[in-house]
Amino acid sequence: MRLNRFLAATGITSRRGADELIAAGRVTVNGKPCTDFHFQPGPTDHVKVDGKLIHQRAPVHILLNKPRGFVCTRRDPHIMDTIYDLLPSEFSSLAYVGRLDAQSEGLLLLTNDGELTQRLTHPRFKIEKEYEVVLDRAASLDLAQRLLRGVLLDGKRARAKHAQQISPKRFRIVLEQGINRQIRRMLECFGFHARKLVRMRLGNLRLHDLPRGKWRYLSVQEVCVIPSKTVSSTRTERSRHRGSFKVARRDSSAFARKDDESR
Repeated sequence: MRLNRFLAATGITSRRGADELIAAGRVTVNGKPCTDFHFQPGPTDHVKVDGKLIHQRAPVHILLNKPRGFVCTRRDPHIMDTIYDLLPSEFSSLAYVGRLDAQSEGLLLLTNDGELTQRLTHPRFKIEKEYEVVLDRAASLDLAQRLLRGVLLDGKRARAKHAQQISPKRFRIVLEQGINRQIRRMLECFGFHARKLVRMRLGNLRLHDLPRGKWRYLSVQEVCVIPSKTVSSTRTERSRHRGSFKVARRDSSAFARKDDESR
């Protein structure tokens, strides 16, 4: 295991963060600075960051069904209820993967595995996130297609990968991007508001029957399947055509460009 992966696996930082620590000369191995990104620490090597000995910890992965009204933060003097209030104290150091805003609900993964966090959040892996959304009023006939074409948010084209209307006010939306409050902001651009927003799936992880406000450990099978579904972009492309529900598809690039020019 290379040095950056070793550091990420301890949970102190992501792999990219580990690269920055190594490049800055803040990492030592057996008392000597190590800036070799290819170095692989052995079981008898002493690895330190800023003089502090780093130990590999046993990975912990838990799934929380976040209720509405709880904030994804550890400490804030102005906030009463945080997600860590729902967890045992020994989980207070776990990092959440893909935050949910205070008014959103559903699947939230917490872990001390920096490498796993990187795989689930880095844009190049295109991890799907599936949500069920209840609107404040009945949707327009073209809302699904408009969600697929997208809008400009923070200088980027924000769009849904899949969008399915389940009822006049209810949608199932799948994202690959990680733009802040993406679904709520996209809907607001089209004159709608999300009255309820629940994340049902992250990659291959699902809530199933986990009660609201409760947590559980990930199974070995769930942890093992995460890397196998994030390494290859071609697998992601093939999986686009699989699924248990019919969805609206993104329009052709020519149609999308025409829409861009009309805005």
